[in-house]
Amino acid sequence: MGYTLTEKILRQHLADGFCEPGKEIGIKIDQTLTQDATGTMAYLQFESMGLSDIATELSVSYVDHNTIQVGFENADDHAYLESIAKRYGIYFSRPGNGICHQVHLERFARPGKTLLGSDSHTPTAGGVGSLAMGAGGLDVAVAMGGGAYYLAAPRVINVHLTGRLEPWATAKDVVLKVLSILSTKGNVGCVCEYTGEGIAALTVPERATITNMGAETGVTTSIFPSDEQTRRFLQAQGRGEQWTSLAADKDATYDRTIEIDLSEIEPLASLPHSPGNIARIKDLNLPVDQVMIGSCTNSSYVDLMTVAAMLKGKQLPAGVSLGIAPGSRQVLSTMARNGALSDLIAFGARILESSCGFCIGNSMSPCTDSISVRTSNRNFRGRSGTASAQVFLTSPLVAAASALTGKLTDPRELEMDYPRIDMPEHFEIDDSMIIAPLPTAERAEIKVCRGPNIGEPPVNGPMPEEISGQVTIRVADLVTTDHIMPAGSRLKYRSNVPKYSEFVFEPLDKEFSRRASALQGQGVHNLIVAGLSYGQGSSREHAALCPMYLGVKGVIAKSIERIHAANLVNFGIVPFHFTQESDWNSLPEKTEVRIPGIRKALETSKENIMALAGNKQIHLLMSLSKRQRDILLAGGLLPYTVQASKGAKKEK
Repeated sequence: MGYTLTEKILRQHLADGFCEPGKEIGIKIDQTLTQDATGTMAYLQFESMGLSDIATELSVSYVDHNTIQVGFENADDHAYLESIAKRYGIYFSRPGNGICHQVHLERFARPGKTLLGSDSHTPTAGGVGSLAMGAGGLDVAVAMGGGAYYLAAPRVINVHLTGRLEPWATAKDVVLKVLSILSTKGNVGCVCEYTGEGIAALTVPERATITNMGAETGVTTSIFPSDEQTRRFLQAQGRGEQWTSLAADKDATYDRTIEIDLSEIEPLASLPHSPGNIARIKDLNLPVDQVMIGSCTNSSYVDLMTVAAMLKGKQLPAGVSLGIAPGSRQVLSTMARNGALSDLIAFGARILESSCGFCIGNSMSPCTDSISVRTSNRNFRGRSGTASAQVFLTSPLVAAASALTGKLTDPRELEMDYPRIDMPEHFEIDDSMIIAPLPTAERAEIKVCRGPNIGEPPVNGPMPEEISGQVTIRVADLVTTDHIMPAGSRLKYRSNVPKYSEFVFEPLDKEFSRRASALQGQGVHNLIVAGLSYGQGSSREHAALCPMYLGVKGVIAKSIERIHAANLVNFGIVPFHFTQESDWNSLPEKTEVRIPGIRKALETSKENIMALAGNKQIHLLMSLSKRQRDILLAGGLLPYTVQASKGAKKEK
């Protein structure tokens, strides 16, 4: 029996365990990436481990989220990141060089390599055949130090593509079709592997769009084979020698297969307020107030050149705002040289920095009660920075058509020929905004810059004998990490956990932080009760780190998404699952709850445990590996890693 491509790469990198679906395995990580919103804490944690150098083949620190430097905090963080990169042998992509996933795809991603990134859209690199996964910053820090990354060996879904995309249908529409099939929940522990003759005509940037937004389904990652399209892309990037042919065996066995005929794909949109709420553009007829084109999903050269061709010689209608953010300096400079940038400016577009910007809600927020059409990957309520805005996610072609007409428009209705843009045979390479690692001998002399907003990472204490506390908040289904830890203007406090913790659950309950802090001061443990798919969305570990700082000891949920569940364990918070969903109604806010014998249950690998809420018994499940239980007993991954390191030194 043959292997899937996913299985092949996992087996080549296996460091612990056996590749049996659902069982925990540890794999060696070849590459890591961080971005500034998560990187500062990741590197502070790396320093706390007392390591002298990175152990990966390549690690890159990107600055792409908080490039708007309002106040000293962001600039201080960027200075810290640049100096820490020099100190430990990490590549540093300076502010303005581009979005981490776009730049990594262009300059670093390689077929067959494992990539771990402290950003949930790291699977973008699956477009070149990398096994690329998002994780919390602490997991990335451990991987940089040479530690294995642990995950459940995945079930592999075969997304079998046939046919060829028709004009005006795009890769964004393909992944929206996948979302309409898989939805945004129920896919934890799976990988989407793309096969079939239909992939042959999809370029690497198109594949990267699909693997990028595959994150919204909740799968561990998505991956394409490495073939002639991959070779052509790497050759165009001056990295042809890094190409290797990779594919699944012809007799590979998959957990399930999804059949998609690309010739049947038509322009689609994600409706507010979920990426999985899919509709056909031709069924929508709504006025548009704002159009935003860019993000790590849709800001490649071909994406933006096609938009420029559609808008050339025309003018932006009154009442519509258009912003365009090229994904990388390479894309921006190429368009500046060939005149396409001038066409966009002449149309009336506002040219934005090559950064995450509008996607994370730290700029370009739409007006009250408006409709914003965006090419990004998430449209959670309030993520744009405007709680009342209606955000529709579409392809760049639909976005451009909507900017032309002032309403949501199927581009097939436009009276224009389809502007087919080919990917260049060679990109003009300029890596001057990437600072390469210093020679090893020079690194020890580097002084790390630490501004007043940068503090030490808080460390949790060991798990107590029992959890005795109160339900501090109860939330419904589909609560995202944006709900738990708001981004936007609050992100500048990411290096200052005491300050950032003041905003935990701010979009849902502005009093949560004050309430949790008061209970913690009384020696009461805080508990969170949640519905389905708790913690979906961004990988930001602060959604676990800040609750830990406020004394949260457990999350009791109907289901928890993969990255967030791992982050909870990493910071010493137990992820509990209801064995009966009806028990959710038995735990309203302010309910006093005891979970006796939690420490012993973890020590003895007991999966089922009883919570006591007054006279009612609540049956809970802890689906944890032996390693995760040991981490929880130690109080989190950081103290666990430090203890393990000290133990290893004593043995020597």
